[in-house]
Amino acid sequence: MSERIFIGVAWPYANGPLHLGHIAGAYLPADIFARYHRLKGDDVLMVSGSDQHGTPITIRAELESTSPREIASKYHQQFLDCWQKLGISFDLFTTTGTANHAQVTHDMFITLLNKGYIYKGKMLGAYCPGCQRFLPDRYLEGTCPYCGFPKARGDECDECGKPLEPAALENVHCYLCSTPARFEMLEHFFLRLSAFQDRLKAWIKEQSQWRRHVLSTTWKFLDEGLKDRAITRDINWGVTVPQPGFEQKRIYVWFEAVIGYLSASKEWAKLRGDDTAWQAFWQGDCKSFYFVGKDNIFFHTLIWPAMLMGCGGLSLPYDVPANEFLTIEGRRLSTSRNWAVWLPDYLERYDPDPVRYALAASMPETADSDFTWYKFVHRNNDELVATYGNLAHRVLSFTYRNFTGVVPSPGELDEQSQALLCKAETTLDEVDRALHRCSFREAMRHAMSLAQETNRYLDVQSPWKVIKETPDAAAKSTYIALSVLSALKTVLYPFIPFSSEKLHTLLGFTGNVREAGWKFEPPRPGQKIRQPQPLFVKLDDSIIEQETSRIGCVSY
Repeated sequence: MSERIFIGVAWPYANGPLHLGHIAGAYLPADIFARYHRLKGDDVLMVSGSDQHGTPITIRAELESTSPREIASKYHQQFLDCWQKLGISFDLFTTTGTANHAQVTHDMFITLLNKGYIYKGKMLGAYCPGCQRFLPDRYLEGTCPYCGFPKARGDECDECGKPLEPAALENVHCYLCSTPARFEMLEHFFLRLSAFQDRLKAWIKEQSQWRRHVLSTTWKFLDEGLKDRAITRDINWGVTVPQPGFEQKRIYVWFEAVIGYLSASKEWAKLRGDDTAWQAFWQGDCKSFYFVGKDNIFFHTLIWPAMLMGCGGLSLPYDVPANEFLTIEGRRLSTSRNWAVWLPDYLERYDPDPVRYALAASMPETADSDFTWYKFVHRNNDELVATYGNLAHRVLSFTYRNFTGVVPSPGELDEQSQALLCKAETTLDEVDRALHRCSFREAMRHAMSLAQETNRYLDVQSPWKVIKETPDAAAKSTYIALSVLSALKTVLYPFIPFSSEKLHTLLGFTGNVREAGWKFEPPRPGQKIRQPQPLFVKLDDSIIEQETSRIGCVSY
């Protein structure tokens, strides 16, 4: 029975290029999940977009002496290019700069205001005498009161992940000019988050499918007690506040960015010519998944659900499979120090599937994982090339040479051949179950285990040795191996779609993998294959040192 699946993916700030931490944290797992469900025949909507209103954009614009709009437009186009090259298959990747997003944000603001979940209040605002203006939270820097990190931001500590209020920082100063900030009382609008404490507790108790670290992080905030949060700021870049007297303020980015999931769904519906199509994913029988990094758990398991509860009539998240962090060469990723592997830089020189494979195989699902160029090269050479790619190439080449490029008839199967076909069917089921619960590393292990088992089968059967004496035996083992390759191109399609599509064509199938669906479909005897080509390229070990030395030197 088919399902309806909504996939919301974290909105990247359009203030700089994407890096592998972004990809491993949210975008690759979301794409794997979307491709899997589409193969299953499920109705999928996957949306996200560039967050164009965050203060990181205004900071970048000031540092580059340009406008926030130009910065946001530049990086939005770069994002679109990266998604296309990496194969991240959004149904819509939009921006928070659209009139549609502003309208949906205003609608939700007014609804929550009218229901008493948004109210006016006073808070301390930071003023920089050097810049002669009130500063948004990210323009402030100081010492975290919880962990003592000296470079905590005004909205969150990058070290311990605690959400912060600027006045709580010690030694607080302007990020741009280092002038100590002073605080004055200002009027802002607040989200009455505290009103949802009990409802959120009761709801979260039912979410047994959530990952352990997502639940523990969420409960930590709940146990501390939810506090009301200001949702407007003194800044002139962002979505306007739909209330008189607030013309010089804007809606705070953390509040309006999550509304992007809904506004993007409505924009998608309009683009397909059915303004009501979004409702099936928000008001019907649908499971909603939100793919984010662990630093975004608070906003997606507490704040966004509270906003949805307050509005009423909109589906709550079914799961928030947040990933932990990716480190680079054993060190925490740092964009300010250029300690990152930048995605545009990678895609200029290498194919997309190897990095998709490497990140999926060590995805930080339950703990931080480390990316090194050594691991990348050896996963490519030892696993993709030697195990899977070599299996495909030698079987296809053998078929092309010895059976005139036609899938042979297997004849009567022996016990070992039947067992391998059974394992291929079983692998589809195992990968299916793992992907259904967002266990991506487990799914990858099952798939590669099938490739390894098939290599062992061929070593025993040795069709290239017995082809002359017992051609029927060679035909049988060749057919079995071709059948397994058909299963592998299906189960590995969510992970490495480009090579799966290539293998699908080489095996002589028409259409594409998605049209073929999530099923084990051995090639028909007599089916004509295409002239074999390698699926992957072996990388020279010398690139390990070359690429490692580039980290910290290549900047965008």
